[in-house]
Amino acid sequence: MATHSYTSRRELEQHSFPPAVTLLVPLAAIVLQALLPKPIPRLAILDLPLIVTLFFAVSRRNPVAGTLTGAAIGLLQDVLTAQPVGVNGMAKSVIGYIAASIGVQVDVENITTRIVINFGFSLLNSMLLFLINRRLLGLPDFHILWLHELVRAVVNTVVAIPIFLLLDRFKRTE
Repeated sequence: MATHSYTSRRELEQHSFPPAVTLLVPLAAIVLQALLPKPIPRLAILDLPLIVTLFFAVSRRNPVAGTLTGAAIGLLQDVLTAQPVGVNGMAKSVIGYIAASIGVQVDVENITTRIVINFGFSLLNSMLLFLINRRLLGLPDFHILWLHELVRAVVNTVVAIPIFLLLDRFKRTE
């Protein structure tokens, strides 16, 4: 007896990227994240490495690749910023894993889905960073301003959508 799947082929496609894109885009995001807030402090609200982690994780739709991508991007971000090494690595590893797992189940090419994913994962990233700093590192003076984190999530989402559309041009179907 034949079985029918209600999942479209588009939802199951895993994408790969040219090696130059795979290396240069995350590296550019990390360098910009480290350099831009110095002359323009307001740009510290952006989290470009998070946006890039989300894009590659949902595009590849492979939880292991999403975890490793998040770990690599997060650790490099830690090295270039004032965070203790491993804080962003842990947070972005978790986000890469969850985002890739969601990418397997949901059509992440849809603009509405991308907005929800970016907004939600930006808030999750803030919560993970809070928990890591507060619970794992034991920093009792580490506080979070939730209104600021909501604004950060909105700003990151607004910036992420054009970045996602730009990076879509480099996708190759496996």
